[in-house]
Amino acid sequence: MVSSQPTLQADALQEVHAFWLAGMSCDGCSIATVGATSPTAESLMLGNIPGVPKVVLHHPVLAVEAGDEFMAPHHLAAAGKLGKPFVVIYEGSIGDESLNDINGGYWSALGTKEVDGEHQPFPTADMLKLMAPYAAAVIAIGTCATWGGIPAAAGNVTGSMGLMDFLGKDYRSALGLPVVNIPGCAPQGDNVTETIAAVLLFLQGIGPLPEFDSLGRPAWLFTDTVHQTCTRGGFYEEGTFAKKFGDKECLVEIGCWGPVVQCNINKRGALNHLGGCMNIGAPCIGCTMPGFPDNFSPFYTKPPGTIVSSTVSKTTGYFIRNLRRFSMMYANRTPLWLKNNHVPSGWGHVEDASHLQKVAHYFYNKIQFNNSVRPGSKPRNKTSSTKAIDEVKQQ
Repeated sequence: MVSSQPTLQADALQEVHAFWLAGMSCDGCSIATVGATSPTAESLMLGNIPGVPKVVLHHPVLAVEAGDEFMAPHHLAAAGKLGKPFVVIYEGSIGDESLNDINGGYWSALGTKEVDGEHQPFPTADMLKLMAPYAAAVIAIGTCATWGGIPAAAGNVTGSMGLMDFLGKDYRSALGLPVVNIPGCAPQGDNVTETIAAVLLFLQGIGPLPEFDSLGRPAWLFTDTVHQTCTRGGFYEEGTFAKKFGDKECLVEIGCWGPVVQCNINKRGALNHLGGCMNIGAPCIGCTMPGFPDNFSPFYTKPPGTIVSSTVSKTTGYFIRNLRRFSMMYANRTPLWLKNNHVPSGWGHVEDASHLQKVAHYFYNKIQFNNSVRPGSKPRNKTSSTKAIDEVKQQ
């Protein structure tokens, strides 16, 4: 893992240029990023975040400039003559342009370059290769750019790949950084802007290098699995599973790969802390992982691992579930209701506790208040009273 490093000593930066290049992309990553709320893309571009330099964004869709005026900074950056610090942000997978050498054409291009006296489309893969050595950082946005994604699935004819494969294991930016990877199809916009802001704070010399895992993912965003933070995780623990779409229980048995997928969608939501796959009933299909989509197909089908995990969960969950329901029954009774063994509710009939449940609750209470004072009762002796007061003070 790449861990936090001492802050970079450098003069304060007023602005940093960001060249947004697109490969084989659906533009979903751009849409997600402009929808970010914490921080917003606007706050980065306006320089409103204390300590973070203003971002001058060169985006083929969002830019006001067009044609030669838009492309001029790209050519300067590719030649190492921009004269200002810049980062490269790449969206979409990189098609193997060498496959087009025989038949001509290109997979993805932006603007033109002069070839043998003629203006030809400028492949973004070639542009990335020229810009990368001079960039302060290269950031791959979305699963297509990070790992190859859907365009790199089995049977593709484009030879698509992610930035790490394209630039190679030994690539380092002008400031010594490997490729930063923010996966997702599409990634949450806040994951993108938050990581960019953290990297810019490092470039500014104010903050340390953020912690990244062994695959270049922001460790604070992609360490936990979907399952560990899922709002339906309690159902898995109790061994209850959804049988069809729309059920409220755990989705593992109808195709959710959450237990083995590293993603923070359940904690952060899709947009402004709202939505998110499992939060709205959709099983996880592993879109943030390097093996997506092939290793997670066929979609919406029970993963093989559930044969073991779900069986164990159902077995242990049966006992856990019933023990909790027993405790819940008494938690839903006031002291008066317990004394009278009757719940005076006009909304429906509440079963009175059976003799067996009363006996079990008696011993449950003995354990619960062992070495403690039961509410409403007097301490057995002065020593226990003093001990109880000391415990409260220590808390």
